[in-house]
Amino acid sequence: MQNLELLVVGGGPAGLSAALAAANYGIKVSLSEEREFLGGQLIKQTHRFFGSEKEYAGTRGIDILKKLIDEVNKNNNIEVLLSSRVLGIYEDNIVTILNDHKMKKYYPQSIIFATGASEKFLAFENNDLPGIFGAGAVQTLMNVYGVLPATNVLMIGSGNIGLIVSYQLLQAGVKVAAIVEAAPKIGGYSVHASKLRRLGVPILTSHTIKKAIGKEKVEGAVICELDSNWNEVKGTEQLIKCDAICLSVGLTPLVDLLKQRKVKTTYVSELGGYVPLRDENMETSIKNLFVAGDVSGIEEATAAMIEGQIAGLSVAKRIGKNSKDEIEERIEEAKNELELLRSGPVGKKIRKGLSKLGLNHGKNYNEKFSEEALDISHLMKTGVPSEENLKNKLPSEEKVFDKGPIAISECFQRFPCDPCVKSCLFNAISENANINNIPYVDFEKCTGCGICVSKCPGLAMFVIHKNFSETTSVVIMPYEFLPRPHKGEIVKVFDREGKYLCDGKVIRILDGKFQDKTAAVSIEIPKEYYLQARNFKVEEGNHG
Repeated sequence: MQNLELLVVGGGPAGLSAALAAANYGIKVSLSEEREFLGGQLIKQTHRFFGSEKEYAGTRGIDILKKLIDEVNKNNNIEVLLSSRVLGIYEDNIVTILNDHKMKKYYPQSIIFATGASEKFLAFENNDLPGIFGAGAVQTLMNVYGVLPATNVLMIGSGNIGLIVSYQLLQAGVKVAAIVEAAPKIGGYSVHASKLRRLGVPILTSHTIKKAIGKEKVEGAVICELDSNWNEVKGTEQLIKCDAICLSVGLTPLVDLLKQRKVKTTYVSELGGYVPLRDENMETSIKNLFVAGDVSGIEEATAAMIEGQIAGLSVAKRIGKNSKDEIEERIEEAKNELELLRSGPVGKKIRKGLSKLGLNHGKNYNEKFSEEALDISHLMKTGVPSEENLKNKLPSEEKVFDKGPIAISECFQRFPCDPCVKSCLFNAISENANINNIPYVDFEKCTGCGICVSKCPGLAMFVIHKNFSETTSVVIMPYEFLPRPHKGEIVKVFDREGKYLCDGKVIRILDGKFQDKTAAVSIEIPKEYYLQARNFKVEEGNHG
């Protein structure tokens, strides 16, 4: 049996952050990961993160992983145990781990469980047909192994995962037949939904799947509308042709090992299911046993990393190899950052769940919100902003005429994100001191440089130059598809609902290291469409 100072179970974002936080203060850490590589969900997250710049906002998940692994590899206090599955944890805190077909026993002073979550399933007729996937499986096939799961996918669920995976399917060349959501409004961030609508993907709220169609594999699905009581509306059945059905209907914390150790758990629906009771330092009902990430409650990866830092620092403080005052200061900084992330409207559900555990995060920040709030009910039902939403964010006609190019923010929902603000060299984008507030452009300061177009994780920034010529305007749009268009190419231009508007001409492409795979493409279009044009597609056979 081997004695350890700290065992971290799980090599995802929470586990990596926990290991680094403790190891940086001299704690000897053994990091156990059941797969043959580190990363957890980060390894398949090709999208940019939201949140604060301090916590990697604007950086793609796969690039965050590279940074974390590089830090782990350089840290002499961290021992990485790959292909190592924790089989059990017992009352005397002895942990058994299976590695290389051998079972080994460890006796750690402290343990941090960062075991993540598993995907929930959905009951419907024929849900055992080949071709029915969880969203995580689809992401793994595409982004880890380079395998297309299908050619035409029906997505069930409009949370952030469902919306992000739908977009990644489109990037891989797969058609998304529709996104079906049982709730009356979209579950994820509006910017994710809006970029899908611009690409022509329908989002059907207040709908559900009734059954899958097919004999030996998925050939389609029958969906129906739901009323306000979540009952089927008779006569609304429709057949959707598809060769795969992707389920993105939520996650549930993996608490099996915690229950084996008799950690106290309770059911909190807002946090995804059964979660361990724990304090603000992430310590459970069992002394020296901590949790971090989705195992403690389902949230975004940014929150998981901060929880990992808090847990790792708490262990370092208790073992006490370095200044406890310095570590306590770091813990408080992390807690404040976490409170800020949770303090907005989208964090209300998490705050409610945490309150059931006796944790009251977010109290100090709600009062700092801007009082100005948009009515986004239409946006959250359809993925398309209303005319009132647009009027609130667009400049006056006079300002458009008087100036050259100016940036337009089509971000209408309050959620934690600040890359657009941080990227602006002229301080022309502001959020009124809270990253949960809606960003606004100061058109007097804006130069229309277009930096923000490539930096926004939600692809919600555009630049318009109304009077490019007497008859044409130019719109700079974000673009993340291959192949890239070339200068002079004629492309098809679409509106916010994915409807064809006109042909446009590519006059400039910014697509270097600074843009980080989000090209800023300038499209010249007839002037009457400058307020509607928000997407383009390369015309088949026209690229060369």
